[in-house]
Amino acid sequence: MTKSSLRPTESKVAVAAPAPVAATRLRHKHLLGIADLSPEEIVLILDTAEAMKEIAARPIKKVPTLRGRTIVNLFFEPSTRTRTSFEVAEKRLSADTLNVAVASSSVVKGETLVDTALNLEAMSPDMIVLRHSSSGACDLLARVCRSRIINAGDGMHEHPTQALLDAFTIRHHKQRIAGLKVAIVGDLLHSRVLRSNVLLLTKLGADVWLCGPPTLVPVGVERFGVHVTTSVDEAVAGADVVMLLRIQLERMQGGFFPSLREYFNVFGMTEQRLRLARPDVVVMHPGPMNRGVEIASEVADGPYSVILEQVANGVAVRMAVLYLLAGGVDDEAVA
Repeated sequence: MTKSSLRPTESKVAVAAPAPVAATRLRHKHLLGIADLSPEEIVLILDTAEAMKEIAARPIKKVPTLRGRTIVNLFFEPSTRTRTSFEVAEKRLSADTLNVAVASSSVVKGETLVDTALNLEAMSPDMIVLRHSSSGACDLLARVCRSRIINAGDGMHEHPTQALLDAFTIRHHKQRIAGLKVAIVGDLLHSRVLRSNVLLLTKLGADVWLCGPPTLVPVGVERFGVHVTTSVDEAVAGADVVMLLRIQLERMQGGFFPSLREYFNVFGMTEQRLRLARPDVVVMHPGPMNRGVEIASEVADGPYSVILEQVANGVAVRMAVLYLLAGGVDDEAVA
């Protein structure tokens, strides 16, 4: 055998991209966003969530992992899925949970976010799970609090655990994320879920396509390595995953499109449009859904929908995050 006959094989080996290998611990004390996570840390969280998911199948859905730890859930915005998902995750890990009702707290008397957090921290919690309407609120608390801060959604910035549970669901159905075509359709401009998903999916090698009305496309989003189109057919064609985003009317000031009916006619996900995707496509939605606006009922309830599965997976992923932040990082070793 000559040297030249070996070159093709050698070149193939040289260009093969290795898959991310899971890390053994998280580098940071807090979970403020996907931007702070490496691909290896993302894989670690997803792999840990696999073990946590098994707990839900047990007759007694509880382990003593976080016994003696106190976690405060501080939600300044309405939430059903995220708040209850964190509560269930905390209880399954045997943590002591404190839920702060912001509407009946000192916040309504004019107390600032920082003062509220510092007063809660005086009671020595181990973690604070924060949802806030202002982008950067979690980063602010991370600078002034000793407790570990977990971002449960801050303004239009990030929603990291939602992106992690979305990735967990995709990986379960497709066995991989790298190389998949993922179409994200909807209100791109106001969505913190979009930002976190774009960061995560591109880090793990997915081919991400964004679609929405031109008025709802963030300026310069292409720099994140995604494709942008205003044609739903182009975005969905050959897609392995179709993710719909809610139209966030509460964040809109002014007319971004003529009417909700017009939006559904042009951008709504119908059975006919979904036929352009791959035969084994999965349909996702972070919730809450606006049926007949971004998604038709027959699609939301159809055989390709994994929307309720996302909710179930959210508990396992948040259990993984709590577990890793509680035991996977030493305070002295992180900033």
